Amino acid sequence: MNKEIPYKIYLEENELPTQWYNVRADMKNKPAPILNPATLKPITIDELSPIFCTELAKQELDETTPYFDIPQEIRDFYKMYRPSPLVRAYCLEKKLGTPAHIYYKFEGNNTSGSHKLNSAIAQAYYAKQQGLKGVTTETGAGQWGTALSMACAYFDLDCQVYMVKVSYEQKPFRREVMRTYGAKVTPSPSMTTEVGKRINAEHPGTTGSLGCAISEAVEAATTQEGYRYVLGSVLSQVLLHQTVIGLETKAALDKYGIKADMIIGCAGGGSNLGGLISPFAGEMLRGEADYEIIAVEPASCPSLTRGKYAYDFCDTGKICPLAKMYTLGSNFIPSANHAGGLRYHGMSSIVSQLYEDGYVKARSVEQTEVFKAAEMFAKVEGILPAPESSHAIKVAIDEALKCKETGEAKNIVFGLTGTGYFDMVAYQKYNDGEMSDYIPTDEEIAKSLATLPTV
Repeated sequence: MNKEIPYKIYLEENELPTQWYNVRADMKNKPAPILNPATLKPITIDELSPIFCTELAKQELDETTPYFDIPQEIRDFYKMYRPSPLVRAYCLEKKLGTPAHIYYKFEGNNTSGSHKLNSAIAQAYYAKQQGLKGVTTETGAGQWGTALSMACAYFDLDCQVYMVKVSYEQKPFRREVMRTYGAKVTPSPSMTTEVGKRINAEHPGTTGSLGCAISEAVEAATTQEGYRYVLGSVLSQVLLHQTVIGLETKAALDKYGIKADMIIGCAGGGSNLGGLISPFAGEMLRGEADYEIIAVEPASCPSLTRGKYAYDFCDTGKICPLAKMYTLGSNFIPSANHAGGLRYHGMSSIVSQLYEDGYVKARSVEQTEVFKAAEMFAKVEGILPAPESSHAIKVAIDEALKCKETGEAKNIVFGLTGTGYFDMVAYQKYNDGEMSDYIPTDEEIAKSLATLPTV
């Protein structure tokens, strides 16, 4: 099939996926069950329901249903910004002088500036269906908080966001977008929750972490009538909603008879990566195809490359369920670097299991190299990428340069999860030569891992 491949491959609205794909259904080794922290037994729907919407709790625990119908109201909302384009990076290929073909799935064409809206709208929809007043959440870099505030405004729900303090201070405009959509934004750790007070007492002057903010948001949800907690990454339900990315990517490639050789995504909690790779990993699990899948994480928070595969708390306050995942320990507070959205101590249990079983490889990269790649990409492809997404760009460039050495014309696909317009403090530090690379020592990681719960 020799159709000329356009710069942008667009799907029609009627080609929007009608179902999310649950990769767990095809996994022979299922992710280990999440545990109730009080009993250390696999958690039940009834135990999860006070924290999550009931329908989302069901999606979280279902590992056998391969496809979930996307409700019409969610699909109608998706049409505002989906299907998103799959772009052939012709300009980048030319700049690199590589025989490789580079494609990126661009998720930044909505006001939240990222892929997060794919799950935010689903979670807000189920909260509305359940007749709730509102939801609480945490946010790191702010993309998730922004997406959720948009989704809640659409369904007329109250939205309370605990924003990691360092990001709250570095990104005032992210905060203002959330407030414009009607959300209440609190820097975390705060003095408005019991767990926040405790964390502030134990770590005076802390810049916060996602783990802290999660603890506060869960406490806020469980102490207010008619509220539930929602999460922007890590959970299997979030990864499920994000499979809309991978399904569209696969459909766009298939349209032109393109077979990906390599799929690359940035990995913090693992939902965007998991969403992008799920349909491809499904083919590998069913023995239908083979791909090289690479998860890219920051060297400052290297849960896959230097963490331990073990049960751990999903939050610093140790009130959330325990998940078996690659983790640096829930006490690990990463350096206040600029990969805000990737500063999470653990990794999705689905991604962790796929990595453990050899379906996914992992690499860690340093932030100055990441920004160097981001700058090159912005100059030739015309999009200013988010620091998180730029981790994937860095490895895609590395792989394209390897193809230049070997002469292979590999098809490299990566996820461009969002834009970096609210990350200008980070770009400023890079441009001013003030950015440094912080890599935790073995001792720091060992100290944090020493606090893992005994399961």
